[in-house]
Amino acid sequence: MAELESPKLMKNLINFLSSLLQRVAESNDINCQFQTQKISVFHGLTRPTISIQSYLERILKYANCSPSCYVIAYVYLDRFAQRQPSLPINSFNVHRLLITSVLVAAKFMDDMYYNNAYYAKVGGISTTEMNFLEVDFLFGLGFHLNVTPTTFQTYCTYLQREMLLLQPPLSAPAAADSSLSLAKSLKLQYLCFNEDETSHQKHQLAV
Repeated sequence: MAELESPKLMKNLINFLSSLLQRVAESNDINCQFQTQKISVFHGLTRPTISIQSYLERILKYANCSPSCYVIAYVYLDRFAQRQPSLPINSFNVHRLLITSVLVAAKFMDDMYYNNAYYAKVGGISTTEMNFLEVDFLFGLGFHLNVTPTTFQTYCTYLQREMLLLQPPLSAPAAADSSLSLAKSLKLQYLCFNEDETSHQKHQLAV
């Protein structure tokens, strides 16, 4: 996804992911009143004061990982959600899941990456906690870290489409030079891909 090298597109990606996760967290905060949700190492005692978007922007600024890591992190969060339905993303765990998913993605994708102590500082947690989060996240994924080119491209296509649809409408001349021509409300859904990676179905987001 070479297009992600564009600072503008990366900004749009961060805005989209933070918007999506914010909606998911708020939705699951409400659902927890009616459904029992498991407490995990990702669960904080209180809601972090920093917003999801500010947190993601901080990770983007300091992690210096490749742009593709953010797509891979999204893939991992999607897989984690599917494998751990009793651990939905909410306001108490979304920040820790974010920093952990980016850390794991960077280690898997990049030739060079910062160590856990550095990511702990970026995420505002201790190195010991970062280590525990990484291990728990890996087990939560069943160590299913490989992302095939087909899966990567499918997620990229989905993310790019949703990012474009979030943009305000452009005039006809501008639309001719840009695909950012539609505006659409973001739905509380995520893509669930089968292992054969040849088909997918949409589920209501219950991460």
